[in-house]
Amino acid sequence: MKRLIVTTIFLIIATVLVTVLYFKNLSPPGVRTGQVMRAIPDNAVAVFEFGNEKGFYDIFAGNQLLSTFVGPGKLHELDTLRKLLIASPQLDQFFTGQNIFVSLHPTNNDNIDLLVTTSASKAFSATMFNHLTGNAKSALQIAPMQIAASQGYNIYVKPLNKHFYLIKTGDNIFSGSFSKDLVDHSAIYQQDKGHNGFVPLPEQQNANSLANLYINYNQLNQFFDQLFLNKTTDLFKSFRMLPAYAALNLNYKSDALMFNGFTTKRNNATSYLNIFSAQQPVENHLKDIFPATTAYSTSFAVSDPKKFETDLSQWHDKAGVGKEKNELLNKVKSEAGLFVKPEFEKLLGNEFAIVTTRYFEKFAIISVKDGSKLFPVMMNISNMVTDKVGQFNYEKLPFFLLGDAFSIFRKPYFMIIDNYLILATSVSELESYNDTYFNRKFIGKTDQYTQFDNLLAERSNVAFFINFKNMQPLLKRDLKRPFYDAFENSDPGWKNYYGAAFQLTASDRNFYTNFCMRLNVPDTSAVKK
Repeated sequence: MKRLIVTTIFLIIATVLVTVLYFKNLSPPGVRTGQVMRAIPDNAVAVFEFGNEKGFYDIFAGNQLLSTFVGPGKLHELDTLRKLLIASPQLDQFFTGQNIFVSLHPTNNDNIDLLVTTSASKAFSATMFNHLTGNAKSALQIAPMQIAASQGYNIYVKPLNKHFYLIKTGDNIFSGSFSKDLVDHSAIYQQDKGHNGFVPLPEQQNANSLANLYINYNQLNQFFDQLFLNKTTDLFKSFRMLPAYAALNLNYKSDALMFNGFTTKRNNATSYLNIFSAQQPVENHLKDIFPATTAYSTSFAVSDPKKFETDLSQWHDKAGVGKEKNELLNKVKSEAGLFVKPEFEKLLGNEFAIVTTRYFEKFAIISVKDGSKLFPVMMNISNMVTDKVGQFNYEKLPFFLLGDAFSIFRKPYFMIIDNYLILATSVSELESYNDTYFNRKFIGKTDQYTQFDNLLAERSNVAFFINFKNMQPLLKRDLKRPFYDAFENSDPGWKNYYGAAFQLTASDRNFYTNFCMRLNVPDTSAVKK
């Protein structure tokens, strides 16, 4: 009996030791991801996290992915500063192995500024900035300064002819930027208690990831207002209206940036996209009939159209438009003798999308179960222009039948092709799509798109796609001039990417998320016959 007790005690002690060692390995000394992230102001649109280790820099050395994404100018500035400061022989030991966070912040001067936040090991003292030698001493002029209540430094970087401002916010956490205004804001920033901001990935997942991307959907509207002349642009509209945060891992590929992880919604937030989190993942096929001229698209997929319509009605009520919807449906019933909503619900398929082309055309493409049965329903609520094309007699029906993303089609023209309902704002646009459909001029027939699509998940519930070449005319019209000039003239830059896709797939009432951007491949733009 005594032997059994001794053996049991020994096993308990061994288990405790193994557990302590395990979690110690998951949380290496000096790496304080959560603490560092709380120092980043919550007006950040996105945060890119990576380990300050030689392996990370070796992987991307000579690779255009990051310079194309961030911009060669900004990347050169950050890399120059890194080599001269935290990678200097005197400081390298205190910063190697720490996580570095580069966050993106909109400003009030038609610019997008970057904030770099990291921590040093406990043995580091900020006074060591004053004792740099070698290249760093000749290339950097470091002057202490007070920034709000924080110890700060004004670092003049001679090779760049620019000032970099740095603050210490406590516990050897440092934040810096070439923007003095951003550093001032960072110095006085304090995260509200209980605020659910950027949430770091679990330590084990973080340790196994090459890099991570955090996205704050709540700041996308402000970010787009910074970029675009037209604040009512529908580009990325549904995502901009989603109160949520994403935490994504980087999956390295030599010609593509690929991230996946989870988008977590804010509790009890009213959002159109929340409706789709209650569905099951659906295999995406509607993209196969998008025009070859597609600039960008937003696609939706539902496993249960009836449940979608029920949830949509609840969303209309929460959004305060339930009364208006009922009044419109009653008007349709009185004038057309038709209960349009239940008739439409019975025939709605699993996918619907909005597509914008390089020629500024805009289509809604809606899969239906039987186009021949839907046609008389549409005729009853429309003024027929030809035997195949009609215009809705009632405004905002697409919004009440399919939701917020379709509010841009207030009183559209329609046609039905096979089992697809097509909406547009003009007859000429419908004729254009009719030509695309019957002559099979689809973007899915191009080699570039096929290679890009092979990187994406087959199933999702909400998906956004952008083709940068086709997007250029729209960006030229809609972007503020400094940002369009950067898009057009930066080499490498975003125009060197073929496209980008963002996919949300319902998972446990939230969304599993895929984000992909792929570089162009030469000579693959021809349409397959």
